[in-house]
Amino acid sequence: MPRPLDQLPKAHLHLHFTGSLRLSTLTELARDEGLRLPHALVDDWPPTLTSVESRGWFRFQRLYDAARACVRSPAAMRRIVLEAALDDAAEGSRWLEIQVDPTSYAPFCGGLTPALELVLESASAAAAEAGIGVGVIVAASRIRHPLDARTLARLAARYAGEGTGTVVGFGLSNDEHRGVVEDFAPAFGIARGAGLALVPHGGELAGPEAVIRTLDALVPDRIGHGVRAAEDPRALERLAREGVALEVCPGSNVALGVYDAAPAVPLRPLLDAGIQVALGADDPLLFGSRLVDQYRTAREVHGLDDEALADLARMSLRASTAPREVVAQAEEDVDVWLALPAD
Repeated sequence: MPRPLDQLPKAHLHLHFTGSLRLSTLTELARDEGLRLPHALVDDWPPTLTSVESRGWFRFQRLYDAARACVRSPAAMRRIVLEAALDDAAEGSRWLEIQVDPTSYAPFCGGLTPALELVLESASAAAAEAGIGVGVIVAASRIRHPLDARTLARLAARYAGEGTGTVVGFGLSNDEHRGVVEDFAPAFGIARGAGLALVPHGGELAGPEAVIRTLDALVPDRIGHGVRAAEDPRALERLAREGVALEVCPGSNVALGVYDAAPAVPLRPLLDAGIQVALGADDPLLFGSRLVDQYRTAREVHGLDDEALADLARMSLRASTAPREVVAQAEEDVDVWLALPAD
């Protein structure tokens, strides 16, 4: 039997708040709120999103919004964070960075600040119960005004810290075809000044030019997705030279039609270019796959042996904002995993 992937110590750096929901929890929340879920989230899960060109992103966003509409109480938000931490702990994660835009939940918490404080408190409580570290990434949205992003950056900066229950990073998400990345540079400047990791999305729906523009405008520490960099040697060279890690989410790439099938996801070309890669699940609720599934794809589809999978786990830990002692212990345990017998 191959070494069990759920016992491989790793960090999970690309997980969205609502997208982390268990389907059973979403169904229960919808029932409690008297809301009717779309057919694709009830009888035809995981939903077929089709390609980006044929409105795959539109359908994804519509389903995500339907799920988010069911999260209407502090109790629901606490549950989401706890279950995300428990699910990740069961898959071998030692450190989880969960990404949230508190704007969406502020109406049910008394404002932006109480919403973020609730998530942070929930992260601390969930970490204690699950036995892993949980940091929070505050993410602005491309479809909102850049001034909103500055507001969120200032809020994130107030709660910046190191370790569980603090804001550890600042991101930028949503449809890459919306907004102008350069307009968000001032917000990222605020976050940089607070010592936060800069982790915008880029280079998934849009091509390698989006990766280059993100590097130029935001000077990120990591880029969410970034897989389209494989289409341009200049983007690959810059990522490797500047030490910018990519949060690669094979399951979502295929589900959204960025690639036709799992073998087309350019995991090996990115690694061969010397780029640091951290595998992520993105939105398990919508894509039907979690973190271990991404490692399984790396093993079974891309042919990575256990030494290479261990390297991926180490990359995820080193690219994280986890306290150095957490990283050091997890890396030692990666070596223990490799020492397990395998047939």
